[in-house]
Amino acid sequence: MVDSIEQIFKLLPRFEDIEELLQNEAEARYILKRAADYFQNSHLNGEEEEISYLVRGLVDKTWERIHSGHFSSVPVTVRKIYALACYFKIFFLLLEDPSLEQIELCGSVLDEAQLLGCTDKLYGKANELKEALMMYLDKDAIKFTRDPLPILAPVERRIADCDVPQLDAPSITEFRTKCYEKLQPTLLLNTINHWPALTKWRDLNYLLKVAGNRTVPIEIGSNYASDEWSQQLVKLRDFLYRQFGQGDGDQEIEYLAQHELFAQIPALKADICVPDYCTGTASNEADVDIKAWLGPRHTISPMHYDPKHNLLCQVFGSKSIILASCADTENLYPHESEFLNNTSQIDAAEPDFERFPLLKGVRFYKLLLQPGDCLYLPPKWWHYVRSETASFSVSFWWE
Repeated sequence: MVDSIEQIFKLLPRFEDIEELLQNEAEARYILKRAADYFQNSHLNGEEEEISYLVRGLVDKTWERIHSGHFSSVPVTVRKIYALACYFKIFFLLLEDPSLEQIELCGSVLDEAQLLGCTDKLYGKANELKEALMMYLDKDAIKFTRDPLPILAPVERRIADCDVPQLDAPSITEFRTKCYEKLQPTLLLNTINHWPALTKWRDLNYLLKVAGNRTVPIEIGSNYASDEWSQQLVKLRDFLYRQFGQGDGDQEIEYLAQHELFAQIPALKADICVPDYCTGTASNEADVDIKAWLGPRHTISPMHYDPKHNLLCQVFGSKSIILASCADTENLYPHESEFLNNTSQIDAAEPDFERFPLLKGVRFYKLLLQPGDCLYLPPKWWHYVRSETASFSVSFWWE
């Protein structure tokens, strides 16, 4: 365990570790070389203030480049430079002032590096640096004295109708032939019972301890297709207290939805594992996208489809799900806007056949997803999801 900032200095990249990345970025190359040399050469005398100023300027300039257009069009190199600059900025901030308030600020910079930057395959020791920084900053971060969060009771399993096939812990071969190759939505039972998450995550104090200091994107409003919906970056601890604490019950519904939480917080990823059904049909595990879905009762994902294979795994709580075949796409009234063209205008729970008459020809499939269950969804199958209780789901997407 790394417990001093001097030990963490050693995990910063040498210039030769990042030189190739910076070939066509002259300004970033100059600044990050000076920053790397500074920490590799026992803090060169008299240069700290100047290099710190340059690094902060690089963070600001790359932030502007990231926000100058659509996020998906930002070159990965720019996002990697942003992440590197953020890492060096953190160390200069700590050298300048190691107070608790400054440590809290450094935690926010670390989150920015992960949420906006690209830390994947940054350099050899990048993951070690990220985990060591997270542990160091969190152990001394400002803590708020609040009442403990609840430990959620197990949801008692219900007998419920299921309009799709069910398989009890199928083998990879059975999954491939009956589900994957036939593009058949299927409820898979007893396949993730070995996950520590099934018991550990119901204790919301565990989530608070492991991840509470991280900044995460939160959806505000129960349904992302509504006009009142918005997004906000917040500390996970604040989200947990607002949605699961002992409040007055009048707070607006918030949803941590479709977030790569496990790349941001490796300690949580240790509580799950990528199901063999994904890795047995994907080219390799690195091609599987893992998303987190955490929220209170009544969060809704409106009827929509995803372009990839999807295995939706229920850790705690239960969700009502309504499906429709990709063959019915033209009858499901997709939104015309580019942002929502994979989302239907209908309310699948209460379809309006007068307003949307083509729905009369659509066959809907209903099921209840309960703790320990996994739902296989083929690409472009439509699905509506509503949380019946406080809920944590993990989805695995692959091609």
